[in-house]
Amino acid sequence: MAEKGSFLFRTNPKMLAALKRWAADDFRSTNGQLEYVLRQALREAGRLNDDSNNDSASSDSDSSSASTDE
Repeated sequence: MAEKGSFLFRTNPKMLAALKRWAADDFRSTNGQLEYVLRQALREAGRLNDDSNNDSASSDSDSSSASTDE
């Protein structure tokens, strides 16, 4: 498994509370939910190569971006 980097994330209390509720609704940790949201945003912006970050793809319920090349 690839090593994960870490950094301090500061946000206002309302945003943090909303993120925690969303994480609980999706049965993820707050950190896992933040990683999921960032990964989705990076994919949509074309800034993330899906092949380079598959270490946590199994924890995502979104399989619509999976390649079906034959």
